Amino acid sequence: MTPDQLADALRGALVHAVDDGTFALDPAAVPARVHIERPRQRDHGDWATNVAMQLAKKAGTNPRAFAEELARRLADVPGVAAVDVAGPGFLNIRLEASAAGELARTVVEQREAYGRNETFAGVKVNLEFVSANPTGPIHIGGVRWAAVGDSLARVLEASGAQVTREYYFNDHGAQIDRFARSLLARALGQEAPEDGYGGEYIAEIAEQVVADAIAAGEPDPRTLGTAEATEAFRVRGVDLMFAEIKASLRDFGVEFDVYFHEDSLHESGAVDRAVARLRESGHMFEADGATWLRTTDFGDDKDRVVIKSDGQAAYIAGDIAYYLDKRERGFDRVVIMLGSDHHGYVGRMMAVCAAFGDTPHVNLELLIGQMVNLLKDGQPVRMSKRAGTVLTIVDLVDAIGVDAARYALARSSSDQAIDLDLDLLTRASNENPVHYVQYAHARTVSVARNAGEAGVRREDGFDGSLLDHPSEAVLLGQIADFPRVVAQAADLREPHRVARYLEELAGAYHKWYDQRRVTPFGDEEVTDVHRTRLWLNDATRQVLANGLGLLGVTAPDRK
Repeated sequence: MTPDQLADALRGALVHAVDDGTFALDPAAVPARVHIERPRQRDHGDWATNVAMQLAKKAGTNPRAFAEELARRLADVPGVAAVDVAGPGFLNIRLEASAAGELARTVVEQREAYGRNETFAGVKVNLEFVSANPTGPIHIGGVRWAAVGDSLARVLEASGAQVTREYYFNDHGAQIDRFARSLLARALGQEAPEDGYGGEYIAEIAEQVVADAIAAGEPDPRTLGTAEATEAFRVRGVDLMFAEIKASLRDFGVEFDVYFHEDSLHESGAVDRAVARLRESGHMFEADGATWLRTTDFGDDKDRVVIKSDGQAAYIAGDIAYYLDKRERGFDRVVIMLGSDHHGYVGRMMAVCAAFGDTPHVNLELLIGQMVNLLKDGQPVRMSKRAGTVLTIVDLVDAIGVDAARYALARSSSDQAIDLDLDLLTRASNENPVHYVQYAHARTVSVARNAGEAGVRREDGFDGSLLDHPSEAVLLGQIADFPRVVAQAADLREPHRVARYLEELAGAYHKWYDQRRVTPFGDEEVTDVHRTRLWLNDATRQVLANGLGLLGVTAPDRK
């Protein structure tokens, strides 16, 4: 019996009790899905629910009496061994071994579909993450968003959402001018401007710009006038830098559906249209020669200048137009992942959301991530060989590989600063979390391979009641919890829950492996015990693979 089947049985018992008049409850008050969870103490049963405490008052009775009636009805459900009422009205449910064990076969048969749900079915989500400026390689903070953002997209998709991964390409503004002047200076053998960019990558790109121009039969940009040369290095330099950013993300397993250029907002008139719409709705006003958005009407700490007194658009103008553009493209939810220095951005953007008539924190969500610190030999790693002052995505991948990097960055809540121990993450030990989980998967493959060689075949038999050892109950319980974890990770925008779950599942599997045998010992005859355990082994493998896939991490056959 799967958790969904048990939840359906609970709801069925509730509906019948309402229909026959036992519970004086409005049928509309019966939840579409009854929430069940694993008890904290294993001896309390396989599953628990507090639905009686939620509905008893509406039914005009006390929770314990409500729970006792529900327990009586559930006791007749096939596969339910016992139902106990605890405390003020908790229901603790114990399944028959055969019903609990049946989950192993269900998982194997569902394959990649196991764990998926329809919580966000029909919801269109625009998920913007990384969006590093095209003035240098992606630094370590951006790498964290690459891992977390792509994992979140996968978790939302597993919950039924239609997700568009979007990268906001900042190709408009002063930082691009500084980048171009830095390239020109390096090409001329000069020091970078005081407000410019350093690092070997600047020299590499400057050299490539010159080489490309000469190869194309164009004038050497170093021989042009300052304005023309700067423009040549800006246009070609930005293209080269962004191509490198795309390539490094692709190598990291992250592909974006949309690369949106900031320049297009200004060139297409999107900024003017957004301002006009807010003006029509009465949220704009003029003061001191500038045009302002009255964001204080929506909880911001001060009003914001949108068009400056010199007629130029303020930075927030692009943000306003970009948000409206996403909504007009049909996205129900706009989710933006930002760095730790963007806390002040939240209030003003939620005000913008409200000014357009949308619901803050629903139509627009802003996720703030914290810093990442790298440690080697117990000491902070601060310098990149190529980028100079910042550590980059390439530095991290070179040090520990894609799998370890993605897993390590995604396994902690993004609103917490983390320290990554590079020595630990390259070590093949149980202390290394990605190795621990991947090794569990590799072990399931090895067990299945050995079982096959010994003549143990799943298709020859299955009896869920034979999975009656305590270690099997724990492992089945972990497997059963996977769909709930996926749904919760999507709902809370916390993909790290999947990683932490996988570590618990791996631990349960390793303990089961130490106590139960799938292959016969010596000349022992192959029986349904071995075959059924193989089903459980392979169910664990499937869940490990499904979970690692949600994190964009490989599930190796050997480790």
